[in-house]
Amino acid sequence: MPTQPRSAAPAPPQRRPQPARTPLPRGPRPPVPRRKPRWVMRAATTLSVVVLASAGIGHAVVTSLDAGIARVDPFKDMKNRPKAGHGMNVLLVGTDGRDRISEAERHRFHLGGEPCHCTDTMMIVHISADRERATVVSLPRDSYAMTPAHTDERTGKRIPGHALKINAAYAEGGPNLTVQTVEDMTHVKIDHYLEVDFTSFMKTVDVLGGVSVCTALPLKDTYTGLDLPAGTHVLSGGQALQFVRARHVDGASDLGRMKRQQRFLAALIERATSSGILLNPMKFRDVTRAVLGSVRADKGFGTDELLDLGRAMRNFSPSSSEFTTVPIGQMGYVVPGIGETLKWDTAKADRLFQSLRDDKPLAARPSRPQPVPVEVDPQQIRVQVENGTATEGFGKRVDAALAAAGFHTTRLPADADDHTQKRTVIAYDPGWDRSAKALAAALPGSELRAVPGLGPTLKVIAGADFKQVRQVRAEAADQGEPGVVTGGQELCS
Repeated sequence: MPTQPRSAAPAPPQRRPQPARTPLPRGPRPPVPRRKPRWVMRAATTLSVVVLASAGIGHAVVTSLDAGIARVDPFKDMKNRPKAGHGMNVLLVGTDGRDRISEAERHRFHLGGEPCHCTDTMMIVHISADRERATVVSLPRDSYAMTPAHTDERTGKRIPGHALKINAAYAEGGPNLTVQTVEDMTHVKIDHYLEVDFTSFMKTVDVLGGVSVCTALPLKDTYTGLDLPAGTHVLSGGQALQFVRARHVDGASDLGRMKRQQRFLAALIERATSSGILLNPMKFRDVTRAVLGSVRADKGFGTDELLDLGRAMRNFSPSSSEFTTVPIGQMGYVVPGIGETLKWDTAKADRLFQSLRDDKPLAARPSRPQPVPVEVDPQQIRVQVENGTATEGFGKRVDAALAAAGFHTTRLPADADDHTQKRTVIAYDPGWDRSAKALAAALPGSELRAVPGLGPTLKVIAGADFKQVRQVRAEAADQGEPGVVTGGQELCS
């Protein structure tokens, strides 16, 4: 939805002359690791709200908030860091924080269990040098990663680099190892670090008066308690937390959840920038207190950075933001002792991060003929192929074609009971209906057949009508070149 027109802001209070400053190369960062929140949006929320609002209020108001930010040193003793590019890169980290939420809220919003000491959500937010654009890149929590050699802060022992899931870097070495690992993987220099937890997220949404989201299909997740019918809804802080945490809505799992997080972030920015909150010093103070009361940031993110960021981002809007996810080359990449991970597509990820280093918009690339858009990433769809014809090797051919299109096939096609199948059939559990529709888009003319209890693996019974697999692409995930959308595109129409 378009941003509502704003009335002219009152003239800002007189400030003491400030010495000339070079464009900020860094941004906020905090530390508090935990797990299932999708602060992606909150972190960015934090960034947007704090940053945007500080443009319209006095130095004194912001200074009073600076003391409330917990500090951490994520850059301690770091050497051989990537060369600084243009613009500013903020690493936003989401943590659990459920231990600071009341028992009633934990029960109401399905936040039982013990908080973990790892990160569950991680994003790089790039603010362009001209402060006209923001690019948000999601880093899946299960990404296969290699830590650099580092010193254990507790024992003082030197630990060689080793494999792990990227979200485990925090549990092992805190913000410092997290930043080192991200920089090693992306070759993007992180300027600021911001860590946000459940509490901050819920309070921020509530102070803003709720955030509107839309969904074309019903969303239900028994793990988080999310239960939204199709349509537009104004979510409170707790409901928003359920929305961004949900990962069992369908077979899209974490990648689908990141899509919802990006949609929510765009909607939250829209709410903050169109409601007049950023032009009201008292409301701005309430929002920033809600945010900063439960975040940690690097020592370099202070009053001056708040003001500079605010001035730079004064005209920031959802349509000037881009959202994408690191391109995934292999789903279910098994690592001994670690389990299944997501392995990045190195070549495509390098191009993505080069764009950040060069301060170039992602959507500016020449467009190629686009595959059919679907809601679920093919790599998240498990498929068992059965040969429904009498032609020997036909099932193997179909399996290979689906795998080449990005589907997660078993690579072990079987023979169907009926070898006279004329039309290709897709059997699916009703709980994975969106995955089934995505698969059907790749197999035009196929028949969808609901089979309750079948589970997450879809079955393709290849019939004589099969000719080829049509290329499809998830709007929410990255198979091949990163799927880039703007904040304006993420909002309800």
